[in-house]
Amino acid sequence: MVWHGSEPVRDPSIETVGMDSLIVRLFDNIDEENMPWMLAADRALREAFGEALIDLVPSYTTLLVHYDIQRLDLQAARARVSEALKGLTPATSGEGQRHVIPVWYDVSVGPELERIAERLGGSQEDVIARHCARDYSVFALGFAPGYAFMGRLDDALATPRLKTPRQKVAAGSVAIAERQTAVYPTLSPGGWNIVGRTAVALFGRDREGYSLFRPGDKVRFEAISREAFIEQGGDPTPLAERGDTPTEAQA
Repeated sequence: MVWHGSEPVRDPSIETVGMDSLIVRLFDNIDEENMPWMLAADRALREAFGEALIDLVPSYTTLLVHYDIQRLDLQAARARVSEALKGLTPATSGEGQRHVIPVWYDVSVGPELERIAERLGGSQEDVIARHCARDYSVFALGFAPGYAFMGRLDDALATPRLKTPRQKVAAGSVAIAERQTAVYPTLSPGGWNIVGRTAVALFGRDREGYSLFRPGDKVRFEAISREAFIEQGGDPTPLAERGDTPTEAQA
């Protein structure tokens, strides 16, 4: 069945997206209340596919199941999905890990910090305090390896994406877009509003699963000084000196 919140709505949607991949849709709408069900489905599908599973990628409402066609044909794979979801119950809270990410909030590395403060009608310190005031749920991984979409952000901090994405966003840049927040794990283009930078490595091939974050994890940001950021191995080079051009958010 497909759930909205905690109520069953209809039969599951299982879509074929390749000769060895299925998308399983559990929800029609993005909601933080989806996460216990998504985590339970992730666990059930991993157990059901066993060694035949190559990869499983949960998102806000769906799970991408990549399986070994040498072990399973399409019909058998779809049958395993259906069987795994029968009688599914939501995962209990606390199953994910909790992370505290130290962040240096400063306009030199977070150029949208000042503009968000203006939108808020307060100071940069107000923005920082609000951003650090709650735990964020990791909804999904995507865009780039180790890039975690997190929410929900304080309504007062919600800010549209930039009209024109930057060509280069430094690794560790902490960002805001609409009611989500994220950290860029590697140097990449990006259109989110940058408010600070962390020295924490979010992606590594020597780490199990490569990513520090997994869907269902909880993340809290903690403000630190420039000195502490550098001591932790952070690069304080201003974003503007990396060849990025300032951009404005959408109206």
